[in-house]
Amino acid sequence: MVSYKELGLVNTRKMFAKAVDGGYAIPAFNFNNMEQMQAIIMAAVETKSPVILQVSKGARNYAKGAVEYAKELGCAHPEIVLHLDHGDSFELCKSCIDMGFSSVMIDGSALPYDENVALTRKVVDYAHQYDVTVEGELGVLAGVEEEVSAAESHYTKPEEVIDFVTKTGVDSLAISIGTSHGAYKFTPEQCTVDPVTGRLVPPPLAFDVLEAIEKKLPGFPIVLHGSSSVPQDEVDTINQYGGSLKAAVGIPEEQLRKAAKSAVCKINIDSDSRLAMTASLPPATA
Repeated sequence: MVSYKELGLVNTRKMFAKAVDGGYAIPAFNFNNMEQMQAIIMAAVETKSPVILQVSKGARNYAKGAVEYAKELGCAHPEIVLHLDHGDSFELCKSCIDMGFSSVMIDGSALPYDENVALTRKVVDYAHQYDVTVEGELGVLAGVEEEVSAAESHYTKPEEVIDFVTKTGVDSLAISIGTSHGAYKFTPEQCTVDPVTGRLVPPPLAFDVLEAIEKKLPGFPIVLHGSSSVPQDEVDTINQYGGSLKAAVGIPEEQLRKAAKSAVCKINIDSDSRLAMTASLPPATA
């Protein structure tokens, strides 16, 4: 077994406490290859910011060496969390903990409530033996992210959150308030059209649900999945060079900033990184 502390990583506990107190959120970037990981670490070092590197089970082998790379770039004490995103079994979470992850997510949100509680508690009991932090989830996000997919979203029920957090002992809670996975977060029918630009304007997030959850769990770390903003300039570039990203729309940054001023202290970003890399390729090769 390898401890994350031997690798120079940190867990999310102090990082999230600072974020909640400071009214900001930590970016949690999914990555799928070494080049993406290097770009994320370079940006974190340049901005002197903490960062969460998160991988699905299909990409976890790319995560080694992040701390060493940050030190090579001149950051003596990098604040880097290595996090498993959407772990779907106790065995997977245990495997990641044993190989040096400092944080894991166990996603039992598709299970019946009591089964979600039981599975999450089992992961927490194992992880906390090694000071690894655990993220659980209540509510279901629509969209597709690697092996994770759902046709419809279901908002988190505020009346369940105290019971869930108490019974499971999780360190943070992912909720559903209208975000979704992928670059197509909303259908055109869900959006309005900006009369000046002609672009789709997505519906607002369910801040009433977020506020109700915060009242139940004051100061408790909240996580938003599916929070890429899907920059339209990058979508335009991809389409210009032969891509087909019609009606791709994300979460407006002003809504993410509003959420970050509350107890939302971790915002997950995946599609934006993929779009940035894809948009950079055609001009470079033209």
